Amino acid sequence: MPVLFLGHGSPMIAIEENQFVKGFRDIVEKIPTPKAILCISAHWETRGSFVTAMTTPPTIHDFGGFPQALFDVQYPAAGNPALAQEIKNLVQSTEVGLDVEWGLDHGAWTVIKHMYPEANIPIVEFSLDYRRTPEQHYQLAQELKALRKKGVLIIGSGNIVHNLRAVAWNRINDVFGFDWAIEANETIKKAILERNHKPLMNPFDQGQAFQLAIPTPEHYLPLLYALALEGKDDEISFFNDEPVAGSLSMTSVYIGQNI
Repeated sequence: MPVLFLGHGSPMIAIEENQFVKGFRDIVEKIPTPKAILCISAHWETRGSFVTAMTTPPTIHDFGGFPQALFDVQYPAAGNPALAQEIKNLVQSTEVGLDVEWGLDHGAWTVIKHMYPEANIPIVEFSLDYRRTPEQHYQLAQELKALRKKGVLIIGSGNIVHNLRAVAWNRINDVFGFDWAIEANETIKKAILERNHKPLMNPFDQGQAFQLAIPTPEHYLPLLYALALEGKDDEISFFNDEPVAGSLSMTSVYIGQNI
């Protein structure tokens, strides 16, 4: 299976119709139907590492201030306790807990619902241990590589550029990026294409543009999970590659066979 990093942006993407939603739909047409999905979302940070292990994960509306229509959305995909146990067994560098309380946060369901609208693919989420460095997250992700050969689609969901404090609210729906946001996004894309992951594992040492683009790590880390799973024969391409509202990028990454 390929690996995806999805720029998820605002939760409103769940009920909007735009070019980014189309990008999510289009990418699904080019990849095999997965047996299950493993999602690493920016919105599940924990002390320690956990994987969801319930049979029916709830749809979590982990946000506020949005229209009721967004809170009414349910995404009733099944869980996969057997896959959760397999992930627990695969990861040897740390203890992985089996979680039966979390579910699907908006980093997962708001984008996956456009890819698989029938909610017919089981989903498990893997948490981000906030105590780990970016490099440690990258190393942990490499322990999940075997899942690609077992029909599991691994998705990292976040944003390469994500600075909510700098959002241009008067241009919230505009394709527009501040100079520093564009600089950071393009520099990261160049490193991805060159398969030069070392500077990406140390984003806070890469200068002011990076520091503005990644003020906190949680939306960036899912990208490292995707990159860590890259194989030597994989092709890399980008889609939804646009900045929005000045300080966010929707840039998404496909890693897999040439499409």
